[in-house]
Amino acid sequence: MNDQKNSGINTLAGIVKFADVVLLCIVGIATLIATGQELWSITQSGTVKLADLMLLFIFAEILGMVGVSIKSSRIPITLTLFIAMTALARFIILQDKEMETVALLYESISILLIAGAVLVIRFADKKYSDHH
Repeated sequence: MNDQKNSGINTLAGIVKFADVVLLCIVGIATLIATGQELWSITQSGTVKLADLMLLFIFAEILGMVGVSIKSSRIPITLTLFIAMTALARFIILQDKEMETVALLYESISILLIAGAVLVIRFADKKYSDHH
């Protein structure tokens, strides 16, 4: 009975892993398509803006996260936090110059909090790896 249960669990784990890789590949392909569309938009406009560069950087980070996730079977949380910080910075850049100061302050504090979370995670990882 135990062997049958373990076999079922292993089969389910294999299906989940396969689905995970398929979904990550879809995310990677969609990111490549979005990158191509953004590059096409840049060439059509004839200008490269800071917001365009930040979007391309976000795409590069997503592709890096997909690669690491497929290779290691783990999604590194720090990469997702870097993407969030970059996205917030891009959001600030895209906003109108007449935006409310309070909104800018909240968005900036959000970036600072995420950066703090990255530091906490990095120190915790280092401390944990030093003890084990």
